[in-house]
Amino acid sequence: MRTYKLTVAYDGTRYQGWQRQVNTGRTIQGILENAISDAAGYDIEVDGSGRTDAGVHALGQTASVVLPGTVEDGFFTGSVNQRLPEDIRICEAHLVKNGFHARKSASGKIYEYRIDTGRRPDVFQRRYCYHFPQELDLAVMQEAAEHLKGTHDFAGFTDKKDETSTKREIYDIIVSGQGSSVTIRYEGTGFLYHMVRILTGTLLETGARRRTAESVPGILQTKDRGQAGFLAPARGLFLREVHYGQRGR
Repeated sequence: MRTYKLTVAYDGTRYQGWQRQVNTGRTIQGILENAISDAAGYDIEVDGSGRTDAGVHALGQTASVVLPGTVEDGFFTGSVNQRLPEDIRICEAHLVKNGFHARKSASGKIYEYRIDTGRRPDVFQRRYCYHFPQELDLAVMQEAAEHLKGTHDFAGFTDKKDETSTKREIYDIIVSGQGSSVTIRYEGTGFLYHMVRILTGTLLETGARRRTAESVPGILQTKDRGQAGFLAPARGLFLREVHYGQRGR
């Protein structure tokens, strides 16, 4: 048996998220499995580093595939890519040690959320950022973000009530901007359902002066989703990298 680690990029606009579903063929995992199975001539399963919601994009999603033997050079980036739609691509494929699992072996992830604060939505970037036409105080947003760094119980920042554990560690949150473009970068051990989008909504409310930076610790303490910010739209979110090894690297 041979295990391959794949790095996959996709535009999530047309799809119902990563995870395969019985009621739709419009999932990234399902489409990848069909393409690889067709190229290999037998059924295979693809394991991802985690689920991305409908409409969320990826620059560096990681997946693992176990095949009964080796395949020729260019099998994934050539033969399989030819069978994939143009908005899904396998960027890299590497043979790794058996036992590697894209989700279970992962130690950290980096997400980016992109915002357009311009008066009108950008014609070309409208599918890949959230149009939020308000002046944002980036310094106040970064101040609020400092309260979220470290290990906390993020129960107030998820829409899923039956999580086994809501404790996560966020290594860093960086708020940056140039012109009307604002990016929030999150790096941590892992993220709960809707967590990055709720964190983003909370930071945007802070930057727009709808709440104070000092209000953020209270959300962590009360674990009350109702006190956190709005759910930012999926289209602005990108899974940038998945890390393996010490401290997410």
